[in-house]
Amino acid sequence: MTPSIILASQSPRRRQLLTDAGYFFTVAAPPPGSEPECLPGEPPEAFVRRCAEQKGESVRRRPDVLPDGADRDRGWVIVACDTIAVCDGRILGKPSDRAEARAMLTALSGSPHEVLSGLYLCTPDWVRPARRRSLLARTTLLMEPLSEGMLREYLDSGLWEGKAGAFGYQDGNDWVHIVEGSASNVVGLPMELLAEALPQFA
Repeated sequence: MTPSIILASQSPRRRQLLTDAGYFFTVAAPPPGSEPECLPGEPPEAFVRRCAEQKGESVRRRPDVLPDGADRDRGWVIVACDTIAVCDGRILGKPSDRAEARAMLTALSGSPHEVLSGLYLCTPDWVRPARRRSLLARTTLLMEPLSEGMLREYLDSGLWEGKAGAFGYQDGNDWVHIVEGSASNVVGLPMELLAEALPQFA
């Protein structure tokens, strides 16, 4: 039996991926401002896994992690995910404004890069013994060279807002191509990896 999911995220893209895949889930978002900073010398892989773990643990400790009336015995697992883009070893998170988005897209233009997701699963606080699992998904992409017009058009669209690396693969841009790895990982939740991990929490 597939466990029910407590999604530690407000991301509409992650909710849509779970809905499309037919999972039963509820949402319990981490507290605002809970995303950590990258530590000096910390590899991107370690950073993104730590971010996902922190989100999952912050939700696990919440007393109101389930909505009123939800059956605690249903078999729940908390799922947290954090996604970053990495270009030439530099982490590109979510841009804070248009200028930062332009800088990120300019760096990615014409370059291969990676999208990394830390995926963290843990049992809710009332489950004993506690179980936890931390995983990493990696997708390699290639962004075609962006002309000034293409760059301006995408920035004007506002679609870059709230997205790691300042772009969304799901936006249908024909100038971003997956070379290797999971498309859902680029959207923000590696569904193949999640499907492999969930049975261990059933």
